[in-house]
Amino acid sequence: MKYATIFTSLSLFAIQAVAAPQTWLTNVQLVSPEKLDRIETGSVLIDGERIVRVERGANRKTPSGARRVDGHGYYLTPGLIDSHVHLISVPGMSFQQSDRMQAMADAYFAQMPRSYLYYGYTTVIDLAAGSREFINRVKAMPQHPDIQDCGAPLVYANGYPMSFAPPAIRFKMFANFIYDPAQKDLIPAEYKPEDYTPAKGVARAKADGAICLKTHFERGFGGQRNLPVMSAATYAEVREQASKDQLVLVTHGNSLEAQTFAVNGGVDVLAHGMWHWGELDQSAELPEQVKQLLDTIVARKIGYQATMQVLYGLRAYVDPGYLNTPALAKLLPPPMLAWLKTPEGNWFKEEIAEPEESDEAVRKGLEAPLRRQRQVVAYLASKDANFLFGTDTPSSPTYGNVPGLNGYLEMQNLHNAGLTLAQLFKAATINNARAFHLEADVGSIEPGKLANLVLMKNSPLQDIRAYDSVDTVWVRGKPAARDSLAAGD
Repeated sequence: MKYATIFTSLSLFAIQAVAAPQTWLTNVQLVSPEKLDRIETGSVLIDGERIVRVERGANRKTPSGARRVDGHGYYLTPGLIDSHVHLISVPGMSFQQSDRMQAMADAYFAQMPRSYLYYGYTTVIDLAAGSREFINRVKAMPQHPDIQDCGAPLVYANGYPMSFAPPAIRFKMFANFIYDPAQKDLIPAEYKPEDYTPAKGVARAKADGAICLKTHFERGFGGQRNLPVMSAATYAEVREQASKDQLVLVTHGNSLEAQTFAVNGGVDVLAHGMWHWGELDQSAELPEQVKQLLDTIVARKIGYQATMQVLYGLRAYVDPGYLNTPALAKLLPPPMLAWLKTPEGNWFKEEIAEPEESDEAVRKGLEAPLRRQRQVVAYLASKDANFLFGTDTPSSPTYGNVPGLNGYLEMQNLHNAGLTLAQLFKAATINNARAFHLEADVGSIEPGKLANLVLMKNSPLQDIRAYDSVDTVWVRGKPAARDSLAAGD
């Protein structure tokens, strides 16, 4: 059957599915992480939002009253999960610019959830939800992934990332912070120490509906160094309260020092790869001290988000071809993509490069941290660590981190660094689901779970390019053809 006929049948299904009480999705190759040894033809029965039956074998009879949809031998996978996003940020724009160019920002936000779906991400986890109102706004859009979040991050007074906000407003922007008595003169008097303890900070996140808690160990970079960080004793209080409130404890840290601190403190998920080794940065091979920490991460099954696109997203500013990547035209409103190509749209390049620094010098400067990051990922992959797929989209105001495409690029980076296709697939499905306690609803194709599904033309266990062969996406039983999710459609 020709592709046009396949597309027509699926599109017709997308239009008519609302009227059908059940959907029988048949003649698909089932690819589910709990049965990677059984990739075979099968069928899935969807009733409303959930999967009610999974059948393996060809030529299964359509259940009475169900609408039959022929998958034409394509590969059906669970919906992908990106467990590290920041929905409120606009790639390539500062908050001031997005406020000033409101129409452009609004057009981006209208497309943003569809861009995640375009690449098969049916669940995203916002690790630092800056606004409950904004999260609810995205959830109210006609097409969007399922969204979970960590609520407002629990930050240390005047530490990262609070330090990047002007002192006059930072305590209002980052209202869930831990009071540091040593900084009494730097904290407005209206904030009382007894109201900003670790326990109360965790409780605020829990009361806000969070499933996880985001913390940080970051001494700073660029023009900000030696930022205050929480002590081991303070982190222990956070750990204790997070356990009581059944919140997954996530910690930002991209250095050997930071990840050692978090691992010693009982972290559940490390939110970044390790590209800073401190005094060991000049080591050509992976140092024994780093290996010992990574072995502990493996043994304790700590979730590891490598976030390789953080650095590659910065490098986009010295990659003259990046903004001409064909996929960007599918994921960004045309006026925004055009603006990003202007001098004004390249403003963030000044933040990552000195005025006299050449593009080649910037690329060369990123080589060493990228090498260290790849070495860490390769070592963890060789030990079958508990990788969690998370992109940190966008990691900063860079246009190198566009929703959807950023995930596809992250997958390529991880695979090139040493993850097998099976490891990568599990990281983006069942590993994420289990780490964030969502496995009752998502992460595999099983009865009782949400009908969050992706139909791909190629197998993700055979070729990394399969993740760019998405045909149809289902979120809670509602389908969307990929082309219908592109910008302007």
